Amino acid sequence: SNQLGSIYGHTSVMTGSLLDDHHWHSIIIERHGRNINLTLDRHMQHFRTNGEFDYLDLDYEITFGGMPFSGKPSSNSRKNFKGCMESINYNGNNITDLAKRKKLEPSNVGNLSFACVEPHTVPVFFNATSFLEVPGRPSQDLFSVSFLFRTWNPNGLLVFSNFAEDLGNVEIDINEGKVSIHINVTQVKKNRIDISS
Repeated sequence: SNQLGSIYGHTSVMTGSLLDDHHWHSIIIERHGRNINLTLDRHMQHFRTNGEFDYLDLDYEITFGGMPFSGKPSSNSRKNFKGCMESINYNGNNITDLAKRKKLEPSNVGNLSFACVEPHTVPVFFNATSFLEVPGRPSQDLFSVSFLFRTWNPNGLLVFSNFAEDLGNVEIDINEGKVSIHINVTQVKKNRIDISS
């Protein structure tokens, strides 16, 4: 955003989707006059800033990860970032390394931790014929399942289990891009429950 003299220019660009996938993502922002290159995970967008000025008149500070609570109010009351950043480079300076060695001038570092907890997840890939079968727990009145998944297919079976004594089954699947739960119960009048999201 530029505010220079009586001429105002505001440029806003959005890119990417589904970035909360526990993977590292790379962001590079380069400005040459009014030309901006925004690269997210090697996918580059090129655009020109609005307004009439081709130079960037930065304030006396630039913050990464958010704003101090006592700082200036951020636009739209955006919350500070929660997560990990590494290799923050600004005009050739490695900001994360300087912050860790307490070499920033002027130094204004919030409550940072220089270690990131990696998620202890082990992914498994399913092809069209593979499955993972585990023993059920009979005589239980609680059924609890949780998992993360990624797919490009609009249809597919995620979870299936028969109830004991041929009393029915439970099925969780992707149907036309939506997650659906089907509970089939025999020996009752209303024998099917469908939930979709």
